[in-house]
Amino acid sequence: MTVISGSEALEAKKKVTVIGGVVNLVLSIFKIGFGWLGQSHALIADGFHSLSDLLTDGLVYYASHHGSQEADEEHPYGHARFETLATVILGALLIAVAGAILWDAATRFFSDQTLTHGWLIIAVAFASVLSKEVMFHLTMRTANETNSELLKANAWHHRSDAISSLVVLLGVGLEMAGFKYFDSIAAIIVGLMVVKIGFDLVLDASKELVDTALDADQVEKIKRVILGISGVEELHFLRTRKMGNAAFVDVHIIVEPMISVSEGHLISETVRLSLMTEVENVGEVMVHIDPEDDEVASPSSTLPLRKLLLTQFNEAWQGLEGKDHVKHINLHYLGGKVVVEINLPMNLFKSVEHAKETAALYKNKTLVVPVVTKVSVLFS
Repeated sequence: MTVISGSEALEAKKKVTVIGGVVNLVLSIFKIGFGWLGQSHALIADGFHSLSDLLTDGLVYYASHHGSQEADEEHPYGHARFETLATVILGALLIAVAGAILWDAATRFFSDQTLTHGWLIIAVAFASVLSKEVMFHLTMRTANETNSELLKANAWHHRSDAISSLVVLLGVGLEMAGFKYFDSIAAIIVGLMVVKIGFDLVLDASKELVDTALDADQVEKIKRVILGISGVEELHFLRTRKMGNAAFVDVHIIVEPMISVSEGHLISETVRLSLMTEVENVGEVMVHIDPEDDEVASPSSTLPLRKLLLTQFNEAWQGLEGKDHVKHINLHYLGGKVVVEINLPMNLFKSVEHAKETAALYKNKTLVVPVVTKVSVLFS
């Protein structure tokens, strides 16, 4: 199935949500109205279930609109969690509605009211089963096309309404056949179904809000992709989280310590782009380059930076030939020490022997600096 995005996805979400809202409005009016007429608490409960779905449709419409907006100064990571927050609210509403349904059904056991207009109630419930099942498939198809978890949740609301209407059919049918209280029992079953759906929605969305990691299979796939990239020796500090439909990944990768900054950057970009193309739903990746394993400790974190070291080198090199013509100095911070590479112009020296003697002097003088553990002198 082709996944659509951008304005096309937003319009598809809004369209299916509006259709669902109209269906829920009509069904809730018919269910509550005919449920009251026929004294069917199960159908009334099912009507309030549909009414809660109507409120849900409004919430989904609002969240889809705001959640699809691009990142801005106040929301630099985007607005995807508008949908997540909406899902939590939606689940809480369902739990509240379910509580009212259960309370009403329980009081029905102590009431002398009897079911009337049974066949009319069955007809309404049957129409609800058909229409809500159609809405389930229509909404789920749009959810898959737009990769929207919120729409998938709304699709399951349609399915739960279809199932609850089916329960009403059975309960009313049994009560019409002479089995007392089955209408109330059906209402209780519907209420318990709605409670479970509400709790599942709140739990899943809350995991996202507290930055719960992706599931183990996805994390393992992410590791395989990273370690399969040339130049990556090892990884650590891998962290994952979800934001709306997208997964965010933060990771430290270890590369060969003596490579250039630009090569390390290229490796990190390869990791980032590979994860975004090879792992489903990965929206952004932050890659930190490490020349050595700093998972337990960072021995080089207290070493002096370049500016201070160059001052110390300048003092140590006083009187050395070519000091003012050094072309470049590379510093490698490894294992709590500094490896120094000094680049001198070859045309300053009369012979190869002259250059070697000068190189030895630079090595000895540079090793005087306490943090320096190794010195290489190159000529160009």
